[in-house]
Amino acid sequence: MALLKTITSFARVAAADARHAKRRRAANDEHLLAAEQWLCRAQDVAEGGGVSYGYSIKGGWRAPYPETSGYIATTFFRLARDRDPTYSDRAQRVLRWLLTVQNSDGSFSNNRYGAQGLVFDTGQILFGLVRGHELTRDPALLVSARRAADWLVGVADAQGRWTRSEHLGTPHVYNTRTAWALLRMNQVEFKPARETVARRNLEWAVAEQQPSGFFANCAFSPGLDPFTHTIAYTARGLLESGLLLGERRYVDAALRCADATAPLLRADGHLAATLTVEGRPSASTCCLTGNCQFATVWARLHASGTSRAYAEPAQRALDYVMSTQDLDTEDLDVRGGIKGSQPVWGKYARLSYPNWATKFFIDAMWMRQGLAA
Repeated sequence: MALLKTITSFARVAAADARHAKRRRAANDEHLLAAEQWLCRAQDVAEGGGVSYGYSIKGGWRAPYPETSGYIATTFFRLARDRDPTYSDRAQRVLRWLLTVQNSDGSFSNNRYGAQGLVFDTGQILFGLVRGHELTRDPALLVSARRAADWLVGVADAQGRWTRSEHLGTPHVYNTRTAWALLRMNQVEFKPARETVARRNLEWAVAEQQPSGFFANCAFSPGLDPFTHTIAYTARGLLESGLLLGERRYVDAALRCADATAPLLRADGHLAATLTVEGRPSASTCCLTGNCQFATVWARLHASGTSRAYAEPAQRALDYVMSTQDLDTEDLDVRGGIKGSQPVWGKYARLSYPNWATKFFIDAMWMRQGLAA
């Protein structure tokens, strides 16, 4: 019955996408609340306190996913502050679960790729551990965060770069986000080696930026065009790291990427799922996660006073995502969630509602509130 229900769910979604069905546009907060409720459901259906990878044609609700659960904890803490204090309990449940799946060497794994710790996954979980310790002063979270950060420093190569323990065995510039996580850890407990490793990887990312504003080594695998998801990861990591370090070069690199991406946004807010390193759209579908993430990059640049011109593309990108969000279906596994791709059969997270798409939508929608200022 569960399998039939899942197949029926995605058949309905795909049929609606095939006929270009128009979803109801509501007030921004209704879209935001529906997404928050979906993300809560993604945690509630999982075991142990982590957040399910998402709702997928591959078996319905999938197992809890450590990497994204880590940074979803930061979103729950944000919601505890701005929406409902009970979200703090959700965040802490995530973190208690993560403590149980941390490897003995301090790293975190992705079971899909084996038991070895992965740099990116460990970095994203570090965000949650750091924020959790800041807000709760739980010493167990500090110990866990310290172990994760020490592993990230220790696994760097002789040049201080993350060239091993990497997804699919290849270095990625989007580990600027992992560098940002190490710098966040240094705000709690400073160690020079963490900043050194973070800077070495940020410098490499800047060196990989092309005249177009985009980056080499930004895709999951060499030779592929990167998704907007990983491009935005790279830009956000550079931006936030640059702001933390007071390093204008990193901020400027993020700015060049943001400037290069904004003209590629269609009038309706659609952004091609993949972009070539020369800055050309190379897909007809949209990676909705990337839309949300670039909205956060533009919103952060707007908030930093760099340019007020970023407010409009951020809002347009989010308007497109909202146009794909189903607020009215009786299917609670779908209602309020954000698909991996539009249409749902697009290449990115095909036929699924990955939890991080909804997480980044929530983050961006809260940031949107400051765009009119």
